[in-house]
Amino acid sequence: MTTNPVKNNLWPRRAFLAMGATLPWALHFSQSPSAAAANAIPVGLEMYSVRDALGKDPAGTVRAVAAMGYEGLEFYAPYFAWSEAQAKDMRKLLDELKIRCFSTHNDDGYFSGDKLRHAQELNLILGSKYMVMASSHAKPGLDGWREVADTLNQAAEKLEPHGLKAGYHNHQPEFTLTDGTRPMEILAKTTKPSVMLQLDVGTCIEAGADPVAWIKAHPGRIRSMHCKDWSPEAAKKYSVLFGEGVADWKALFQAAENGGGIEYYLMEQEGSRFPELETAQKCLQRFRAARQG
Repeated sequence: MTTNPVKNNLWPRRAFLAMGATLPWALHFSQSPSAAAANAIPVGLEMYSVRDALGKDPAGTVRAVAAMGYEGLEFYAPYFAWSEAQAKDMRKLLDELKIRCFSTHNDDGYFSGDKLRHAQELNLILGSKYMVMASSHAKPGLDGWREVADTLNQAAEKLEPHGLKAGYHNHQPEFTLTDGTRPMEILAKTTKPSVMLQLDVGTCIEAGADPVAWIKAHPGRIRSMHCKDWSPEAAKKYSVLFGEGVADWKALFQAAENGGGIEYYLMEQEGSRFPELETAQKCLQRFRAARQG
């Protein structure tokens, strides 16, 4: 039997209260006029960042994320197993917490046929705006990436009449040269302008590309950004918190907000030296501080 993602509320009460006790900084920022201006663009959490907690207790984890001060979230592929009734229960919880589902991450196989129809229904129930292809299994060569673009365009044509949009999320391969061209350039050039190019900052940097230049070269397309940092140090890589890596966040924010088309930011963390919920909280705190700088 499939577990109800909302009624499976196993989150320990003392843990939830302890989380709330660590949030005075959130109240401080909400009271600052300059903070309000800097935070006009909402920030959410890619729920893969808290995947262990989410798998054990979806409702409790969403409540904890809302208590941290996140304004939205992005569910990832396991949401696809929900029934419409389960999605409605989750939407009720989101509305209660006044937190939004900005978008969802989806396997490339969800963008056609019955799977697309099911994903569309769940996204509409959740209130999502973008259905993002989280990665693809492109065939070798640039023609394989052109096929991915075709899939996105076809899906967009089916989604847009219902108020949904398609998007694509990069990893390292999309920014790695293939036959002299970065596959991400193929996706940008051959997808409809309505298809969002969701920028994963860390993987872009690791692949040797310049995320700031990428944003400037594709005005209006970078409507969301995964604020995931990266360090070239072998022992650190993606385990650094937001702001501890090499990403130039000030330049990234400026580019995203001055032509990039950014609508919302998403914190994402592969894992760190802290437990995942504490990591999510610390990253948000560091993000808020960086927005004040």
